[in-house]
Amino acid sequence: MVVLIDTVSKTQVRPRHPEKVNRPDALSPAKPDWIRVRAPNTRGYADTRKIVKENGLVTVCEEAGCPNIGECWDKKHATFMIMGDTCTRACAFCNVKTGMPGALDASEPDHVALAVSKLGLAHVVITSVDRDDLDDGGADHFARTIRAIRASCPTTTVEILTPDFLRKDGALEQVVAAKPDVFNHNLETVPSRYLTVRPGARYFHSIRLLQRVKEMDPAIFTKSGIMVGLGEERHEVQQVMDDLRSADVDFLTIGQYLQPSLKHHAVMRYVPPDEFESYEKVAYTKGFLMVSASPLTRSSHHAGEDFAKLRAARAAAAR
Repeated sequence: MVVLIDTVSKTQVRPRHPEKVNRPDALSPAKPDWIRVRAPNTRGYADTRKIVKENGLVTVCEEAGCPNIGECWDKKHATFMIMGDTCTRACAFCNVKTGMPGALDASEPDHVALAVSKLGLAHVVITSVDRDDLDDGGADHFARTIRAIRASCPTTTVEILTPDFLRKDGALEQVVAAKPDVFNHNLETVPSRYLTVRPGARYFHSIRLLQRVKEMDPAIFTKSGIMVGLGEERHEVQQVMDDLRSADVDFLTIGQYLQPSLKHHAVMRYVPPDEFESYEKVAYTKGFLMVSASPLTRSSHHAGEDFAKLRAARAAAAR
Protein backbone atom coordinates (compact mmCIF):
# COMPACT_ATOMS: atom_id res chain seq x y z
CA MET A 1 0.00 0.00 0.00
CA VAL A 2 1.30 3.49 -0.88
CA VAL A 3 0.59 6.35 1.54
CA LEU A 4 0.57 9.86 0.05
CA ILE A 5 1.38 12.77 2.36
CA ASP A 6 0.23 16.23 1.26
CA THR A 7 2.99 18.72 2.16
CA VAL A 8 1.62 21.52 -0.02
CA SER A 9 -1.95 22.20 1.08
CA LYS A 10 -2.37 24.26 4.25
CA THR A 11 -5.44 22.26 5.26
CA GLN A 12 -4.80 18.57 5.73
CA VAL A 13 -7.59 16.24 4.62
CA ARG A 14 -8.77 14.20 7.56
CA PRO A 15 -9.48 10.53 6.83
CA ARG A 16 -13.17 9.63 6.94
CA HIS A 17 -12.40 6.68 9.22
CA PRO A 18 -9.05 7.41 10.92
CA GLU A 19 -9.29 4.31 13.11
CA LYS A 20 -9.35 2.10 10.01
CA VAL A 21 -6.51 3.70 8.01
CA ASN A 22 -3.81 1.28 9.11
CA ARG A 23 -5.90 -1.85 8.84
CA PRO A 24 -5.01 -4.34 6.11
CA ASP A 25 -7.39 -4.44 3.16
CA ALA A 26 -10.30 -6.84 3.63
CA LEU A 27 -11.13 -8.46 0.32
CA SER A 28 -14.71 -9.42 -0.50
CA PRO A 29 -16.03 -11.68 -3.28
CA ALA A 30 -17.33 -10.06 -6.46
CA LYS A 31 -20.92 -8.83 -6.31
CA PRO A 32 -23.46 -11.16 -7.89
CA ASP A 33 -25.94 -9.92 -10.49
CA TRP A 34 -28.82 -9.73 -8.02
CA ILE A 35 -27.07 -7.07 -5.93
CA ARG A 36 -26.56 -4.46 -8.68
CA VAL A 37 -28.61 -1.23 -8.90
CA ARG A 38 -28.87 1.63 -11.38
CA ALA A 39 -27.00 4.88 -10.80
CA PRO A 40 -29.28 7.76 -9.68
CA ASN A 41 -29.95 10.24 -12.51
CA THR A 42 -33.66 11.14 -12.46
CA ARG A 43 -35.39 14.50 -12.05
CA GLY A 44 -36.99 13.36 -8.80
CA TYR A 45 -33.59 12.46 -7.41
CA ALA A 46 -32.22 15.89 -8.33
CA ASP A 47 -35.21 17.68 -6.77
CA THR A 48 -34.84 15.77 -3.49
CA ARG A 49 -31.11 16.44 -3.37
CA LYS A 50 -31.72 20.15 -3.90
CA ILE A 51 -34.17 20.37 -0.98
CA VAL A 52 -31.79 18.45 1.30
CA LYS A 53 -28.85 20.73 0.43
CA GLU A 54 -30.86 23.98 0.60
CA ASN A 55 -31.84 23.17 4.18
CA GLY A 56 -28.31 22.17 5.20
CA LEU A 57 -29.41 18.65 6.13
CA VAL A 58 -27.57 15.35 6.31
CA THR A 59 -29.10 12.09 5.08
CA VAL A 60 -28.10 8.56 5.96
CA CYS A 61 -28.86 7.74 2.33
CA GLU A 62 -25.68 9.58 1.32
CA GLU A 63 -23.53 9.09 4.42
CA ALA A 64 -24.04 5.32 4.59
CA GLY A 65 -23.81 4.86 0.82
CA CYS A 66 -27.25 3.25 0.57
CA PRO A 67 -27.72 1.30 -2.68
CA ASN A 68 -31.39 2.34 -2.85
CA ILE A 69 -30.79 6.11 -2.89
CA GLY A 70 -31.73 6.46 -6.56
CA GLU A 71 -35.07 4.71 -6.15
CA CYS A 72 -36.01 6.43 -2.89
CA TRP A 73 -34.96 9.96 -3.82
CA ASP A 74 -36.73 9.68 -7.16
CA LYS A 75 -39.92 9.23 -5.11
CA LYS A 76 -38.88 12.13 -2.82
CA HIS A 77 -38.27 9.77 0.10
CA ALA A 78 -35.23 10.58 2.23
CA THR A 79 -34.02 9.47 5.66
CA PHE A 80 -32.73 12.48 7.58
CA MET A 81 -29.71 12.00 9.81
CA ILE A 82 -29.71 14.48 12.68
CA MET A 83 -26.98 15.65 15.08
CA GLY A 84 -24.27 15.98 12.46
CA ASP A 85 -22.37 13.72 10.11
CA THR A 86 -19.75 12.40 12.57
CA CYS A 87 -20.31 9.36 14.79
CA THR A 88 -18.60 8.63 18.10
CA ARG A 89 -18.64 4.88 17.45
CA ALA A 90 -16.44 3.03 14.96
CA CYS A 91 -18.47 0.04 13.80
CA ALA A 92 -16.67 -2.20 11.31
CA PHE A 93 -19.58 -2.17 8.83
CA CYS A 94 -20.58 1.49 8.73
CA ASN A 95 -19.60 4.18 6.22
CA VAL A 96 -20.62 7.15 8.38
CA LYS A 97 -17.68 9.39 9.28
CA THR A 98 -16.14 8.77 12.72
CA GLY A 99 -14.53 11.13 15.22
CA MET A 100 -15.51 13.85 17.69
CA PRO A 101 -18.71 15.62 16.52
CA GLY A 102 -19.37 19.32 16.76
CA ALA A 103 -22.05 21.07 18.81
CA LEU A 104 -25.71 20.41 18.08
CA ASP A 105 -27.52 22.77 15.73
CA ALA A 106 -30.47 24.09 17.75
CA SER A 107 -32.31 25.03 14.54
CA GLU A 108 -31.99 21.57 12.97
CA PRO A 109 -35.38 20.24 14.14
CA ASP A 110 -37.13 23.15 12.40
CA HIS A 111 -35.05 22.69 9.25
CA VAL A 112 -35.96 19.00 9.14
CA ALA A 113 -39.65 19.84 9.58
CA LEU A 114 -39.44 22.38 6.75
CA ALA A 115 -37.84 19.82 4.43
CA VAL A 116 -40.52 17.26 5.30
CA SER A 117 -43.15 19.83 4.37
CA LYS A 118 -41.44 20.76 1.08
CA LEU A 119 -41.10 17.11 0.09
CA GLY A 120 -44.74 16.46 0.99
CA LEU A 121 -43.86 13.34 2.95
CA ALA A 122 -46.70 11.24 4.35
CA HIS A 123 -44.14 9.20 6.33
CA VAL A 124 -40.67 10.32 7.37
CA VAL A 125 -37.71 8.44 8.85
CA ILE A 126 -35.32 10.24 11.21
CA THR A 127 -32.05 8.64 12.26
CA SER A 128 -28.84 9.93 13.82
CA VAL A 129 -25.20 9.33 14.43
CA ASP A 130 -24.23 7.99 17.86
CA ARG A 131 -23.53 10.88 20.23
CA ASP A 132 -21.81 9.29 23.21
CA ASP A 133 -20.34 12.73 23.94
CA LEU A 134 -23.76 14.10 24.99
CA ASP A 135 -25.20 13.53 28.45
CA ASP A 136 -28.49 12.29 27.00
CA GLY A 137 -27.05 10.74 23.83
CA GLY A 138 -29.10 13.22 21.81
CA ALA A 139 -32.47 12.11 23.17
CA ASP A 140 -33.79 15.66 23.63
CA HIS A 141 -32.78 16.53 20.06
CA PHE A 142 -34.72 13.52 18.79
CA ALA A 143 -37.76 14.58 20.82
CA ARG A 144 -37.54 18.17 19.58
CA THR A 145 -37.31 16.97 15.96
CA ILE A 146 -40.39 14.77 16.35
CA ARG A 147 -42.37 17.63 17.90
CA ALA A 148 -41.27 20.07 15.17
CA ILE A 149 -42.48 17.68 12.46
CA ARG A 150 -45.80 17.17 14.30
CA ALA A 151 -46.30 20.95 14.49
CA SER A 152 -45.43 21.56 10.83
CA CYS A 153 -46.91 18.41 9.27
CA PRO A 154 -49.58 17.03 11.62
CA THR A 155 -50.66 14.25 9.26
CA THR A 156 -47.13 12.94 8.62
CA THR A 157 -46.27 9.75 10.47
CA VAL A 158 -42.84 9.69 12.09
CA GLU A 159 -40.44 6.76 12.24
CA ILE A 160 -37.18 7.06 14.15
CA LEU A 161 -34.06 4.90 13.94
CA THR A 162 -32.10 5.53 17.13
CA PRO A 163 -28.74 4.69 18.64
CA ASP A 164 -28.71 2.47 21.73
CA PHE A 165 -28.44 5.27 24.37
CA LEU A 166 -25.98 3.04 26.21
CA ARG A 167 -25.36 4.33 29.75
CA LYS A 168 -27.66 7.33 29.16
CA ASP A 169 -30.17 7.15 32.02
CA GLY A 170 -33.51 8.73 31.20
CA ALA A 171 -32.74 9.17 27.49
CA LEU A 172 -35.16 6.54 26.20
CA GLU A 173 -38.00 8.00 28.27
CA GLN A 174 -37.54 11.40 26.58
CA VAL A 175 -37.78 9.90 23.11
CA VAL A 176 -40.77 7.67 23.85
CA ALA A 177 -42.61 10.62 25.45
CA ALA A 178 -42.46 12.41 22.08
CA LYS A 179 -44.57 9.55 20.69
CA PRO A 180 -43.01 8.53 17.37
CA ASP A 181 -45.23 6.20 15.35
CA VAL A 182 -42.38 3.70 14.85
CA PHE A 183 -39.35 3.19 17.08
CA ASN A 184 -36.57 1.40 15.22
CA HIS A 185 -33.28 0.30 16.72
CA ASN A 186 -31.16 -2.08 14.68
CA LEU A 187 -29.35 -5.04 16.20
CA GLU A 188 -27.24 -5.09 13.01
CA THR A 189 -25.85 -8.62 13.45
CA VAL A 190 -25.98 -11.78 15.56
CA PRO A 191 -24.44 -11.78 19.08
CA SER A 192 -21.37 -13.81 18.14
CA ARG A 193 -20.29 -11.13 15.64
CA TYR A 194 -20.58 -8.12 17.97
CA LEU A 195 -16.92 -7.95 19.03
CA THR A 196 -15.74 -7.65 15.42
CA VAL A 197 -18.72 -5.91 13.79
CA ARG A 198 -20.30 -3.69 16.47
CA PRO A 199 -17.77 -3.55 19.33
CA GLY A 200 -19.14 -0.42 21.00
CA ALA A 201 -22.60 -1.91 21.53
CA ARG A 202 -24.12 -4.63 23.72
CA TYR A 203 -26.57 -7.07 22.15
CA PHE A 204 -28.83 -7.66 25.13
CA HIS A 205 -28.88 -3.96 25.99
CA SER A 206 -30.32 -3.35 22.50
CA ILE A 207 -32.91 -6.10 22.99
CA ARG A 208 -33.91 -4.60 26.34
CA LEU A 209 -34.11 -1.11 24.80
CA LEU A 210 -36.73 -2.32 22.33
CA GLN A 211 -38.60 -4.17 25.04
CA ARG A 212 -38.72 -1.08 27.25
CA VAL A 213 -40.27 0.99 24.45
CA LYS A 214 -43.19 -1.41 24.33
CA GLU A 215 -43.50 -1.41 28.13
CA MET A 216 -43.65 2.40 28.22
CA ASP A 217 -46.02 2.83 25.25
CA PRO A 218 -47.58 -0.30 23.72
CA ALA A 219 -49.12 1.80 20.92
CA ILE A 220 -45.71 2.53 19.37
CA PHE A 221 -44.63 0.06 16.69
CA THR A 222 -41.16 -1.35 17.30
CA LYS A 223 -38.78 -2.42 14.60
CA SER A 224 -35.27 -3.82 14.24
CA GLY A 225 -32.99 -5.09 11.51
CA ILE A 226 -29.90 -7.14 10.87
CA MET A 227 -27.45 -7.60 8.03
CA VAL A 228 -26.40 -11.02 6.78
CA GLY A 229 -23.21 -12.00 5.01
CA LEU A 230 -20.97 -11.16 7.98
CA GLY A 231 -20.14 -14.75 8.92
CA GLU A 232 -23.31 -15.59 10.86
CA GLU A 233 -24.94 -19.03 10.86
CA ARG A 234 -28.60 -19.64 10.00
CA HIS A 235 -29.48 -20.86 13.49
CA GLU A 236 -28.04 -17.60 14.90
CA VAL A 237 -30.36 -15.53 12.70
CA GLN A 238 -33.31 -17.59 13.91
CA GLN A 239 -32.23 -17.01 17.52
CA VAL A 240 -32.20 -13.25 16.87
CA MET A 241 -35.79 -13.58 15.64
CA ASP A 242 -36.74 -15.33 18.88
CA ASP A 243 -34.99 -12.70 20.99
CA LEU A 244 -36.80 -9.89 19.17
CA ARG A 245 -40.15 -11.57 19.55
CA SER A 246 -39.48 -12.03 23.28
CA ALA A 247 -39.18 -8.22 23.35
CA ASP A 248 -42.50 -7.95 21.44
CA VAL A 249 -40.89 -6.34 18.38
CA ASP A 250 -43.37 -5.92 15.52
CA PHE A 251 -41.24 -5.50 12.42
CA LEU A 252 -38.04 -7.24 11.27
CA THR A 253 -35.80 -6.27 8.35
CA ILE A 254 -33.00 -8.46 6.96
CA GLY A 255 -30.64 -7.25 4.23
CA GLN A 256 -27.30 -8.11 2.66
CA TYR A 257 -24.22 -6.46 4.14
CA LEU A 258 -22.27 -4.49 1.52
CA GLN A 259 -18.68 -3.44 2.21
CA PRO A 260 -18.24 0.37 2.03
CA SER A 261 -14.46 0.20 1.54
CA LEU A 262 -11.56 -2.25 1.72
CA LYS A 263 -10.89 -1.04 5.27
CA HIS A 264 -14.33 -2.17 6.46
CA HIS A 265 -15.38 -5.68 7.42
CA ALA A 266 -15.27 -8.03 4.44
CA VAL A 267 -18.40 -9.56 2.96
CA MET A 268 -18.08 -13.19 3.97
CA ARG A 269 -20.90 -14.35 1.69
CA TYR A 270 -23.54 -12.98 -0.64
CA VAL A 271 -26.76 -14.56 0.54
CA PRO A 272 -28.95 -15.62 -2.44
CA PRO A 273 -32.52 -14.31 -2.77
CA ASP A 274 -34.12 -17.68 -1.99
CA GLU A 275 -32.50 -17.70 1.46
CA PHE A 276 -33.98 -14.28 2.18
CA GLU A 277 -37.39 -15.63 1.18
CA SER A 278 -36.87 -18.50 3.60
CA TYR A 279 -35.92 -16.13 6.43
CA GLU A 280 -39.06 -14.08 5.75
CA LYS A 281 -41.30 -17.15 5.96
CA VAL A 282 -39.69 -18.30 9.19
CA ALA A 283 -39.97 -14.83 10.74
CA TYR A 284 -43.69 -14.64 10.00
CA THR A 285 -44.23 -18.01 11.71
CA LYS A 286 -42.61 -16.54 14.82
CA GLY A 287 -45.24 -13.83 15.06
CA PHE A 288 -43.81 -10.65 13.51
CA LEU A 289 -46.51 -8.37 12.12
CA MET A 290 -44.23 -7.29 9.26
CA VAL A 291 -41.08 -8.74 7.72
CA SER A 292 -38.93 -7.38 4.91
CA ALA A 293 -36.08 -9.64 3.81
CA SER A 294 -34.18 -9.30 0.53
CA PRO A 295 -30.63 -8.54 -0.60
CA LEU A 296 -31.32 -4.81 -0.92
CA THR A 297 -33.60 -4.44 2.11
CA ARG A 298 -32.58 -1.53 4.32
CA SER A 299 -34.22 -0.13 7.46
CA SER A 300 -35.99 2.75 5.76
CA HIS A 301 -36.43 1.27 2.28
CA HIS A 302 -40.16 1.47 1.40
CA ALA A 303 -40.75 2.67 4.96
CA GLY A 304 -43.98 4.49 4.14
CA GLU A 305 -45.55 1.55 2.31
CA ASP A 306 -44.37 -0.84 5.00
CA PHE A 307 -45.86 1.36 7.74
CA ALA A 308 -49.27 1.17 6.06
CA LYS A 309 -48.96 -2.64 5.91
CA LEU A 310 -47.80 -2.73 9.53
CA ARG A 311 -50.79 -0.74 10.71
CA ALA A 312 -53.14 -2.93 8.69
CA ALA A 313 -51.56 -6.09 10.14
CA ARG A 314 -52.08 -4.84 13.71
CA ALA A 315 -55.72 -3.99 12.95
CA ALA A 316 -56.30 -7.45 11.43
CA ALA A 317 -54.67 -9.17 14.42
CA ALA A 318 -56.94 -7.22 16.80
CA ARG A 319 -60.14 -8.42 15.13
